[in-house]
Amino acid sequence: MADVTFTSPKMAKDLTVYATAGDCHTLLSVAKAHKVPIEFECENGECGSCSIQVVVMADTPMAIHLTEKEKTVLRFSGKISKEQIEDAEVRDMPPPWRLACQYIVRDEDILVRL
Repeated sequence: MADVTFTSPKMAKDLTVYATAGDCHTLLSVAKAHKVPIEFECENGECGSCSIQVVVMADTPMAIHLTEKEKTVLRFSGKISKEQIEDAEVRDMPPPWRLACQYIVRDEDILVRL
């Protein structure tokens, strides 16, 4: 199980929820299930409205997988660089921004900034 802590100025206080690792739920679906006020439109990784900052709380993050949609949308919007994409793919260094509709919750604690 993973602790997912959501933080946002739109929320009265931070909310930590437990996400079952391996169930293949996206971060967006976890947020929606717990009524976290996350913005989204297409839910398909094409619009970028659900972009969020994710901080992995472990010393050694698990393997990072960016979908092709994330790479395109986040790069085009200027939220991540070509170098950050390479760092994620080659060095398992998590990029600062992700798309909530594409991010699959792993068995690691994370802080999500909306």
